[in-house]
Amino acid sequence: MIAEDQVLLRDGLVRLLTGAGHAVVAQVGDGRRLVAEVSDRRPDLVIADVRMPPTYTDEGAAAVLFLRERYPELAVVILSQVVEPSLVAALTGGRVRAFGYLLKDRVLDTRVFLDQLATVVDGGTAIDPVVVENYVQHSRDRLHGLTGREVEVLGLVASGRSNTGIAAELVISRRTVDAHLRSIFTKLGIESDPEDNQRVLAALDWLASRGRVAG
Repeated sequence: MIAEDQVLLRDGLVRLLTGAGHAVVAQVGDGRRLVAEVSDRRPDLVIADVRMPPTYTDEGAAAVLFLRERYPELAVVILSQVVEPSLVAALTGGRVRAFGYLLKDRVLDTRVFLDQLATVVDGGTAIDPVVVENYVQHSRDRLHGLTGREVEVLGLVASGRSNTGIAAELVISRRTVDAHLRSIFTKLGIESDPEDNQRVLAALDWLASRGRVAG
């Protein structure tokens, strides 16, 4: 389901998704209709803008916040024009599973974008690196135990990269990425648990830390 008031962008998203074999069950241009359609159709994924009619402030975000509280398992990707860290913290509400926050003008590769959507639908996290960098700048107290390279790796984890993708981005081996992640999990006190996703918990710790600073 797509919630976007810019018709050209919305149509472009529809073409991209349907061309990739997905079904777009509804297209809406305001928060009220978004809530109604999700409640009626229960889609696998919602792609929503933050600012929509009538005031173009936070109608989309408010609708998503309501929906995430009502349907905790709903996968949501926010597609925004601006970096709003406090909004990300509010929207996650302590839950980064099945959540994404991407910047419209930085979606430059449709294949990467589709992969990010798939990550979110599968319960993962996909947050634009620019947003992650903003978190890092305000979260040094929580992450002070991490090395510079570990901060880079955690940033790529939060942006939805796989271990293989992180290795390619940083030009290091997959084994080195695995070692960095083990160190990160240890330093952040995240124990191995078959019921939990360590990568998601690490990103959650990061976002929760930013929320504490913002508060």
